[in-house]
Amino acid sequence: MHLLHNCADFVSARTLHAAAESAGIAVGLTIVYRTLHLLERSGHVDVVRDRSGERLYRPRPEEGHRHYVVCRNCGLSLAVESEPVERWAADTAARTGFTEVDHTVELTGVCTGCNRSQRGE
Repeated sequence: MHLLHNCADFVSARTLHAAAESAGIAVGLTIVYRTLHLLERSGHVDVVRDRSGERLYRPRPEEGHRHYVVCRNCGLSLAVESEPVERWAADTAARTGFTEVDHTVELTGVCTGCNRSQRGE
């Protein structure tokens, strides 16, 4: 988890594995994937997918679960207001009688910096 906290933004399992190797930590890629999966299930990381569908991870803030908008070009991610989504999920669970309801919301776009670059500014 220490290596994950040192990453500035969302990171792939492969990138995290490479960081471990660079730090002299002998760990297999399978163990990295398993550990990230356990951290996700226990609510310790947030997960988004990149353009190719690869899962990217980042430590979950102490405030809890968040949703992000992620730039499809550079990977910049910004936390967004998620209370309406959380309320909708809870209301849907209550209305349908489902319990332990999970949800995934993925917002992607092109950030201001990449948009400017595309326009040649």
